This record gives sequence, C-alpha cells and structure tokens, in this order.
Amino acid sequence: MTIIQLEYLLAVANCGSFSMAAEHCFVTQPSLSMQVKALEEELGVVLLDRSKKPVIPTEAGEAVLAQAREALKEYDAIKEVVAEMKGETAGKMRLGVIPTIAPYLLHRFIPDFVKLYPKVELEIREMVTSDIVDALRRDRIDAAIVAAGTCGEGIIEQELFSDRFYLYVSPNNPLYERSNVRIEDIDLKDLILLSPGNCMRDQILELCQARRAMTAHYSFESGTLDTLMRIVDCTSCVTVIPEMSLDYISPEHRSQVKTLAKGATSRKIAVAIRRTYVKTSIVKALTDTIVKAVANKVSNA
Repeated sequence: MTIIQLEYLLAVANCGSFSMAAEHCFVTQPSLSMQVKALEEELGVVLLDRSKKPVIPTEAGEAVLAQAREALKEYDAIKEVVAEMKGETAGKMRLGVIPTIAPYLLHRFIPDFVKLYPKVELEIREMVTSDIVDALRRDRIDAAIVAAGTCGEGIIEQELFSDRFYLYVSPNNPLYERSNVRIEDIDLKDLILLSPGNCMRDQILELCQARRAMTAHYSFESGTLDTLMRIVDCTSCVTVIPEMSLDYISPEHRSQVKTLAKGATSRKIAVAIRRTYVKTSIVKALTDTIVKAVANKVSNA
C-alpha cells in the first residue's frame, strides 16, 4: 500500500470517474486504474463500484477512504511541521470561495499572496456554501472564504471584515427617488434574489423576514449578482448587493445604488477551516494577506 494509491483512490471517490480523477492527478487513466486495482488486490476487497455512474465507493471502500483521508492528512502534516521548523510557509492550500465573494476579492489578494509565499501551491474553486461545507468535511478542500455563520458544527470560522449590503434599484421603481431605503419599504414582489444554494439569498430573506414563499412579478433565479443587476436594469425590480461589488458598477448606474437604513444590513466575511486542520501557517498567511488587501483598498478609496 502506498501514498500514491491512497491519493488515487480518494481522487476517484471525489471525482466520480477514473478519467476525471486521472486528469486531476495529472496521470494517464490506465496508470491510475492499475494503482487502484493493485490496492484492491492487496486488501482483498473491491473498493469502488465501477458499475455505477458516477463511480461510488463500496461499503469497504467507504471504510478505507475514511482511514485514507486521515493518513493523507497526517502525511501532509509532516511537510507542514518541517516547513514551520524552517520558518517557511509552504505546502498546498485547496481553497473554496463562494460566488458572491470570488469576483470581488480574489484579484485583490492573490498577486500579493503569490509574491509573498511562493512555496504555497494555491488551488481555488468557486463553490456555493453547501458544497463548501460538504467539501471541508470530506477533506476535498482545506479552507474556504465564506459569509460568517454559515458553515455549522465542526468548522472554525475566523472573521476577516464586514461587507455592507446595498439596494440596487431599477429607475422604474418608486424607490429610485430615495437615497436611503428602509428594509420594510421594499416591496417583496419586486425583489429578485440569487438562486437557492447561495447563502446570501438566505441572509437577505432573513433580513426581510420573508422566508415564506412570496409572489413576485418575475420568477427569476441566477447564480451571479451581475445577472441580477442586468435584470433590474431592464425591469422595475430591485435586488440586494454587497459593498465589495460597488467598484464594478459603471458610473451611469451608480445612481441606482441605495444605502439600507438601520438593522443588520451587512455580512461578515470569514475564512473557514476544519477543527482538525493542521496547516496553520498557511491559514495565517492567507488571512493576513486578505486583511491587508482589504485595508489598502479602504485607505485608497
């Protein structure tokens, strides 16, 4: 049994196919399949049900995978401990980022992070919160940038900064004449939101105390804030956007941005990690770089 075999087994379980796992591991499919088969022969059990699409672990496979995740975590920890003893920040960081943060934050800190920590391999995936939580618990990612308070038990969140909410209003909506809007003044029939699975949707519904189904003028779902704003531009609707998106609104549409009065009209952005995560130096490097990038943006505003 080798580390490579365990890594390949985990890759197939995560990807759901041998071809995708081989691509992820940068090896040929026959080579990956041969290693997984050799592991099965050594253990004397079938670990993967190849008749299913996607490929899924057998009962024995699930048990082996649970131990494999722990073994690989400890294996990676060896390099992390040695790097820390040398005063280095090195290793691989698999980072998930929610869609309402990724377009507005990643470019602010990645260039500095890469320059300051050249021995860290940063692998970034854009994912909705529910997928991030699942990926953290299954050890498919190491950390995530999320809205604080959304990850649940077993995951530690370290707050980074606050991100205020604003209302983006159609010129054809009565609220367009306002500069400051109260939550209770928003007609929920005019409010369009992100599709289910985006935590910001849940935060806005809670803010509006509108968890119940509501009749809307438009039945529209989108995974991106930019699409919602374009729909607002051509209808009489409104939507809620985060402060970090304001820099990307063109001057001709800035008059459509309205401050929200009173109440909990903001979210906290946080780095989330598993309680058992060991790459503390990389996490600190990540959080320090993000906080500094956001602070520089504010000071230059």
